[in-house]
Amino acid sequence: MAAPRPPFEPPAPDVAVYVISVAAELTGLHPQTLRTYERMGLITPGRTGGGGRRYSYRDIERLREIAALTSSGIGIEGVRRIMELENQVAALSVRNEELRAELEATLEALRQAVQARRTESPSRLPVLAEPPTGQALVVWRRGR
Repeated sequence: MAAPRPPFEPPAPDVAVYVISVAAELTGLHPQTLRTYERMGLITPGRTGGGGRRYSYRDIERLREIAALTSSGIGIEGVRRIMELENQVAALSVRNEELRAELEATLEALRQAVQARRTESPSRLPVLAEPPTGQALVVWRRGR
């Protein structure tokens, strides 16, 4: 009896595995169109040692997006600009998440520092409520 085959796992989205004929079939585009898009800089397939093109799943998705945009009447320069802007939005989203995480970490560190200070040397000043109307409130600060 033959050994059972391990389950098939598709390649990672960025692994260039599809030859140009398969990429063309998967996208519904002519291979020459794929070469044209590469010359224009819209797509950058991987290369084999012999110079053959290899497309990744991400490349296939990008080609499908280009095809959808051009079939809706957008010119190729418009497609280029749209994709450029989408890349900028994606980069800014990543940066925004990084900054949010950094802000949250800073706020947590500040909370911990304030809590540590309160437990180390609690203030001897009473907690004050809203000052009565018409009266002044004086705040004293301890010198260091």
